[in-house]
Amino acid sequence: MDEKLLNELIEYLKNLHHVHASQLPSLDLYMDQVTGFMEEHLAPMRRYAEDKALTKTMINNYAKNKILPPPAGKRYSKNHMLILLFIYYYKSMLSLSDIATILRPLNENYFNSRKKPQLKDIYEEIFSYANVEMQNVMEDVKARYEKAQSSFSEKDPSFQELSEEEREELRNFFYLSLLAFDVYLKKQLMEKIVDDMAGKQEKKEKTAGKRKKN
Repeated sequence: MDEKLLNELIEYLKNLHHVHASQLPSLDLYMDQVTGFMEEHLAPMRRYAEDKALTKTMINNYAKNKILPPPAGKRYSKNHMLILLFIYYYKSMLSLSDIATILRPLNENYFNSRKKPQLKDIYEEIFSYANVEMQNVMEDVKARYEKAQSSFSEKDPSFQELSEEEREELRNFFYLSLLAFDVYLKKQLMEKIVDDMAGKQEKKEKTAGKRKKN
């Protein structure tokens, strides 16, 4: 893996930005306006140009599975947009059922509430750490690159017969694996947290059910 690719990765990270709550329209939107907004503002996140950030089918599916509250008169509010953004950021890492679990408290306690904090306040608080986390990721990406560069050394008898091309290929694989280890372990932790949340929600439902019977 050459340093040129590392620099390209760092530049790519620098161009990734979350959607700020202040960018969201103040007026309620129809479905086509929602998908249009998401396409415009989430374009840097797409791997391929033809990929869609959100489609009508996706949004309807989220509502059907009670991940997204239903629109009011076919219009989607700013809170709908915030929930859709959370879904977008999470869907590459967690299943829809897991996302439903983690968003349930937000939908139940803050979606229609006029008290503080508003859903917008929660979104902004979470993403207020985005820049710091981005810097941490950049430093981590550089550190893992250095580890990869020192792997499969010609000083090791096992790797002395490798050609430079073979060594480069293996170092690329090593680098990808280092990044994968981190993602895998953190995904395991995320799923563990979701399972704990789901358990508490189930227990809360059973308690509420017993109270109704009494």
